Amino acid sequence: MNPRQAFFDCLHRSPPALFEAALWIAAEHDPTVEPRAILADFTALHQQVSLGMPLLPADELGQPLLRIMNDLGFAQDDFTPLRPAAALLDKVLQRRRGQPLALGLIALELARRLGIPMAGVNFPGHFLLRVSGADHLLDPCGGRRLYPNDCRELLQRQYGPNLKLQAEHLRSAEPRLILQRLSRNLRQLHVANDNHLAALIDAERVLELGDANAADYLARASLYKHLDCPNAERFDLEHALLLSEDPVQRLRLTERLGHLPPGAVVH
Repeated sequence: MNPRQAFFDCLHRSPPALFEAALWIAAEHDPTVEPRAILADFTALHQQVSLGMPLLPADELGQPLLRIMNDLGFAQDDFTPLRPAAALLDKVLQRRRGQPLALGLIALELARRLGIPMAGVNFPGHFLLRVSGADHLLDPCGGRRLYPNDCRELLQRQYGPNLKLQAEHLRSAEPRLILQRLSRNLRQLHVANDNHLAALIDAERVLELGDANAADYLARASLYKHLDCPNAERFDLEHALLLSEDPVQRLRLTERLGHLPPGAVVH
């Protein structure tokens, strides 16, 4: 079973093995990564965190968990420009620095082992966490509580006043969507670091996870253009055209398709 197959095997379990699946993503990019060995080593971190947890009901342990992680050195990676290591889970465990999503995945696995009812929230621009029944969300980078007004301010800081807070921004995300977000993050980071073949691995995974949008097909089309694969680029541009609801974008896609060489004819 190759890493991609092992990744989907994790998703097909009941419940899905979210943390292990993210480790198999790392293994796709580095054949020396051994997810099962990392899972075994993770027990030591779990025990270390467990010793510091206060005696509180499980639904009140989310913030203490994140604060203990922060005390142990887990923090948001502020290196500029950001590198793929900020999203690859094996590297984040080693460095204890990463994107909010990577830190959130570690917190979710610790919470699962500690019996804390925690879920991920695909908040725009900054992955967040929720403990079942709580009236607030939690920032995986330190454990700050975010109430609706805090979420509104966070959204405006990142996207400006035109994007309004919506109920869907605050919903718990299923594992498939969390891993799709991780794959998009890695795709962008690999492109930013001029590793287009690695980005293609992530772009393919985004599409295989289903419900891809026009931007996902456009992202892979751009990678194929860079790698000089016009037939594959045409395939993705045509799919983006079918999915796009923006008339300006549709016009640009039609023009771009017109500049590509004709597709291969199969007899």
